[in-house]
Amino acid sequence: MSGLQLRELERATNPLDVLEQIVSANEWAFDRRSDSEMAAEAPGKWCDYGLHFSWSHEISAMSFTCAFDLKVPAEARTKLFELLALANDKLWIGHFGIDSEDGVPVFRHSVLLRGAPGASAESLEDMVDIALTECERFFPAFQFVLWGGKAPAEALQAAMLDCVGEA
Repeated sequence: MSGLQLRELERATNPLDVLEQIVSANEWAFDRRSDSEMAAEAPGKWCDYGLHFSWSHEISAMSFTCAFDLKVPAEARTKLFELLALANDKLWIGHFGIDSEDGVPVFRHSVLLRGAPGASAESLEDMVDIALTECERFFPAFQFVLWGGKAPAEALQAAMLDCVGEA
């Protein structure tokens, strides 16, 4: 197999190619920084979310981060760490953390694709959809702790109320 053919095969199995199509179809702003990195911005109900996708061909893994548009003051991080632990206990996929450089809450998830011919569009759409859904679901709890002065358990309980109907 020539170098050109191998390069085309590598690009065809790069999940960022599929993610670029998904992001474009949603008409979200994005920047394909390289063959291994892409950033996008997705609108939400509470804020816009910064999406960052990183592909490692060497280990066949996709790392995905969905960042809140919400900066956490250093003095509030202790309470927020408690909230993150409580929220993470309710997740099936991914986890919440705080970006150590920016102090921004993030949802993280990684996908291993070793041995797979590539990631399906459906699985990548699910990965993004789950992240945005969880961020939207837990955003009020972050607000209750940071700006409402609520205890983490109380904030989480208030945010998890499932309303029925409309007022």
